[in-house]
Amino acid sequence: MNTHKFRRHYPWITLLALVVLVGLAAPNFLRPENLVEIAGDVSTLFIMALGITFVIYIGSIDLSAQSIANMTTVLATLLLARFGVFAAVICIAVGALFGVVSGYVSTSLKVPSFIATLAVGGVALSVGQYVSGQRALYMDAALREQAFGWMTGTLGGVPREMIIAAVLLIAALVVERRTVLGRALKAIGAGEPAAIASGLRVDRYKKIAFAISGGLAAVAGLMFAVKLSGGSPVIANGFLLPAVVAVLVGGTPLTGGVGGVLNTFIGTLIVAVVRASMLYLNIPATSQQIVFGLVLIVAIALTIDRSKVRVVK
Repeated sequence: MNTHKFRRHYPWITLLALVVLVGLAAPNFLRPENLVEIAGDVSTLFIMALGITFVIYIGSIDLSAQSIANMTTVLATLLLARFGVFAAVICIAVGALFGVVSGYVSTSLKVPSFIATLAVGGVALSVGQYVSGQRALYMDAALREQAFGWMTGTLGGVPREMIIAAVLLIAALVVERRTVLGRALKAIGAGEPAAIASGLRVDRYKKIAFAISGGLAAVAGLMFAVKLSGGSPVIANGFLLPAVVAVLVGGTPLTGGVGGVLNTFIGTLIVAVVRASMLYLNIPATSQQIVFGLVLIVAIALTIDRSKVRVVK
């Protein structure tokens, strides 16, 4: 195996090395039930990162995902009593609509995606604050169980959150590797001017990528609401940075065109292992963010395949 092909395997090798190192320092970390619990806890983060992957894959960024997830927790809580399980459909549609708006602002108004999604995220945050009255809302337990009971608990010892995340991963993998949309997104990320010159409808495909990200952010928000039995305009705060990091550490660079959803799956597990390891290694809470940042910088430096990245933005 030459060096070029070997670089593709850096993310999972990094994950394996981290698991082995933490396991040697804290053997309890490797207990199967502990690993399943960690994977279940990180499922919501993974779904948010999965959507962001499509946007980063085309060389853009989505900073609205966290606010859309927050807004969704509020909408899901309010809509549950009236629409039951169909509240989920409405929430996902609203999330996708916010994504389309981000795509429109970025492509049609020529506003950089960093600014466009930050602005749209601000709108989503305000919507969440307005409809919630800036307070936490609680779901009716019976209604929640009736409409979304299938999202909680375990099935055959496996958390249902993991099963939902796995289904979404498979669907995203099919879109990325087996559809015209997936090939178009890769072409845009690898070289947008060439994609435009070849006649590809770049703006339309970019809007779809933003819509997917918004829709999956809404799914993550819905899972937050169901898991915590309520909603709040700040309930998902703190998830945006780990979600973006999961995409980057998995080997999908901000320049786009490289990596993909499977890489994000590995990147999310790396983030989960790093965060969980600090508890097992008894690292003080005041130092955890420092250690988290340093470890992730090293992990990203190790996992990015620079043979396909000519420019670092």
